[in-house]
Amino acid sequence: MAKVVLAYSGGLDTSIIIPWLKENYGYEVVAMCADLGQGEELAPLHDKALRTGATSIYIEDLRREFVTDFIWPVLKSGAIYEGKYLLGTSFARPLIAKRMVEIAHQEGAEAIAHGATGKGNDQVRFELTTKALDPSLKIIAPWREWNIRSREDAIDYAQAHNVPVTATKEKIYSQDRNLWHLSHEGGDLEDPWNEPQGRMFQLTVPPEKAPDVPTYIEIDFEQGVPVALDGVKLGPVELIEKLNEIAGANGVGVVSLVENRLVGMKSRGVYECPGGTVLFTAHRELENLTLDRRTFHFKEQVAVLYGELVYDGNWYSQLKKALDAFIDSTQETVTGTVRVKLYKGNCTAVGAKSPYSLYRLDLATFSADDIYSQKDAEGFINLFGLPLKVQALMEKSLKK
Repeated sequence: MAKVVLAYSGGLDTSIIIPWLKENYGYEVVAMCADLGQGEELAPLHDKALRTGATSIYIEDLRREFVTDFIWPVLKSGAIYEGKYLLGTSFARPLIAKRMVEIAHQEGAEAIAHGATGKGNDQVRFELTTKALDPSLKIIAPWREWNIRSREDAIDYAQAHNVPVTATKEKIYSQDRNLWHLSHEGGDLEDPWNEPQGRMFQLTVPPEKAPDVPTYIEIDFEQGVPVALDGVKLGPVELIEKLNEIAGANGVGVVSLVENRLVGMKSRGVYECPGGTVLFTAHRELENLTLDRRTFHFKEQVAVLYGELVYDGNWYSQLKKALDAFIDSTQETVTGTVRVKLYKGNCTAVGAKSPYSLYRLDLATFSADDIYSQKDAEGFINLFGLPLKVQALMEKSLKK
């Protein structure tokens, strides 16, 4: 019997895909779940997958690789999609798909399958990664084939096939959780007028319930990578877990966004990204201190393009690889410490220091100094403004 490797989360969609693949393709289904920091969600998956009809299941602890090879490059790039989204799902999918391809080779499978809908971005991310790593593998996307048209239909299918799921027609949010974030879509969130309800959140508390006194933390970076929290060296996974705990308790990191999907429509998503919000804030503050003006401004432009590449599923593209090389070169001096203030949903960098700081008090001071001659500014302005002067003289001569 031919095999297919299914990206399996144990959620509604992927749970019903197992019996669907067996019924419609006759495949032996090998389920694959990536542990990216979902926590307690993983506990029932082994038995559930087998009870639902999978031949075997891989539960892969990819947390460290997720942080070092996927989160850190995006953090160093400064990429935030459309100014709000920290790309937590976007860069998780290429890692999952990469491991699926490896398992397909181990198992001798001829295909991979995923539960992404035909309206979403994840189908692109799974499939572009597969095409980049092994274009010979067949790709099956049930949402583009079956007659199920809604999550309500999916729940009916699950009940008819005795597939246990936690989603109900009343509790119908689609959620995706990993170390970096927790996303919420669907249900009442589909109306962008509706405010996200506090009962939905799992990683953060509502700001009004956060402590009445601010929390201060210090983060150490080495070449753009966070390595310590409050002076204590931590591994990459532990550092993000600790930051999620501290920032979440202060109500930091909730984003509501109407985003432009790659497939052409707008969608509304709500994201919890407490630790990531702190790290992006701190990292940018350290770059302000250590990068020169032109490099910093050009890198901001690169971040927009980089964010689009990641969002669109082009993780393994030649352009992203080239941009990574540029970004890594900019991070050589992004070493130092940033102090961050967390208070009732706000995250503010309040101090930074670095041995590579380009800030000089003797140049910036308003007090007397012996380095900067203010008289030099006159000649600079005359030359810098010369094109404007020539333009004005020309316009004046035409009016005579």
